[in-house]
Amino acid sequence: MAKGGFPGGMGGMNMNNLMKQAQKMQKQMMEKQEELQARTLEMTSGGGAVKVVISGKKEIQELKINPDVVDPDDVEMLEDLIISAVNEAIRQVEEMYNNEMGRMTGGLGGGLF
Repeated sequence: MAKGGFPGGMGGMNMNNLMKQAQKMQKQMMEKQEELQARTLEMTSGGGAVKVVISGKKEIQELKINPDVVDPDDVEMLEDLIISAVNEAIRQVEEMYNNEMGRMTGGLGGGLF
């Protein structure tokens, strides 16, 4: 099979370029992930009664409760406000990752983080 087989020279060159681009993209994604992990987001519930500050690593860094909402006869409401704020904070971190990483991958990164 002489000259009709696989295009050796051009195929090798394109594969080399493709590998370099993939390595560059991987490095950029790692840098972006580190940047996102360093960010913090703030969420509130109950009109600001409960405030949660969360890191890009999904670690709660701060939890503030307005003393006016602390009712010993209705602890359940306070628990619900805390759960709501924490869940929204986690959702926002995931959305931040999906948006930022999706931009880098042309939409291929959605749902990976």
